[in-house]
Amino acid sequence: MLTLNINGAQRQARSGADTPLLWVLRDELNLTGTKFGCGVALCGACTVHVDGAAVRACVTRAGTLAGKKVRTIEGMEAADSGKLSALQDAWISHQVPQCGYCQSGMLMAASALLAKNPAPSDADIDQEITNICRCGTYQRIRAAIHTAARNVAPKPLVGEADSPAPVTTVAAAAGAGGATGSAAATPPAPATAAAGAAAQAAGGAK
Repeated sequence: MLTLNINGAQRQARSGADTPLLWVLRDELNLTGTKFGCGVALCGACTVHVDGAAVRACVTRAGTLAGKKVRTIEGMEAADSGKLSALQDAWISHQVPQCGYCQSGMLMAASALLAKNPAPSDADIDQEITNICRCGTYQRIRAAIHTAARNVAPKPLVGEADSPAPVTTVAAAAGAGGATGSAAATPPAPATAAAGAAAQAAGGAK
């Protein structure tokens, strides 16, 4: 039996110590906002925080997490308010998600970046955000990070930066073959986009 600190609560899991955290979260604790993408720590869809640092849950053994604090997308809401964090609000405002599958991991990676660097440059974002978005929404991701940072003072998960960035792809993702076509540049219909983005930013989709 494992005892893990997940989103500020002590949770029990029957999985063995060698079980990847991803499957403990999804299969035992029903925290399905964290996604399986590649299983080899490359795509970042499974990104969570361990003691504030972004880690890939698909290769992190649950047994190594005793005494550590794990935070998932479900725990990303602004502290004690029950509301979306500034970063999630920025994700919705910029209509970042397309299919949305990678976005919970992308949000977790972005919030870890802002927690340690409240005013990242475009180069900082390119270097730190190595998650892959197959829909190619990297321009919107970068702009949303700057917006969240501009609007809110630094918090444990959400920080502070500046104005929207130029429309260029995130370098690391471009190297992985990320697309940057018209689908990423042209927003969908506002009503459906806002509803879909809100659901994805909250990490509720299974």
